[in-house]
Amino acid sequence: MKYSKATNYALHTMAYLLLLPKGKTIGVQRLAEIQNLSPTYLSKILTKLAKGGLIESTPGVKGGYQISKPKNEISFLDVITSIEGDSNLFSCSLNHNTDCLIERVMIDAEYNMKNELNNKFLIDIANTMEDKCTDNII
Repeated sequence: MKYSKATNYALHTMAYLLLLPKGKTIGVQRLAEIQNLSPTYLSKILTKLAKGGLIESTPGVKGGYQISKPKNEISFLDVITSIEGDSNLFSCSLNHNTDCLIERVMIDAEYNMKNELNNKFLIDIANTMEDKCTDNII
């Protein structure tokens, strides 16, 4: 199992956005520079995060992106689902007359993983990043 690079960048982007003071925005160009990404590629990720209700954009010269929900409520799973979707990782491809026992084990494992990610909040990581950061990234 492997998450896409977009999920990796989305998690990092969200951590940076969580460090912003309330009411302050940051532009896509600066966010892209921080992560050495193409602004075009990052814009696609930001669009998915906005559709997921995690961030909002403010248009204009002084516009940019900011968190749109309480910072302490954004879990790893929220970000992952915004980028990857919510479909199951495993689906039995065999036609069984009864329930597939292998699929049942896989679905239980996936449920446990999602539960764990849903109980891990990005604000905790962002606070640690802020404490360890020596240069002003934002």
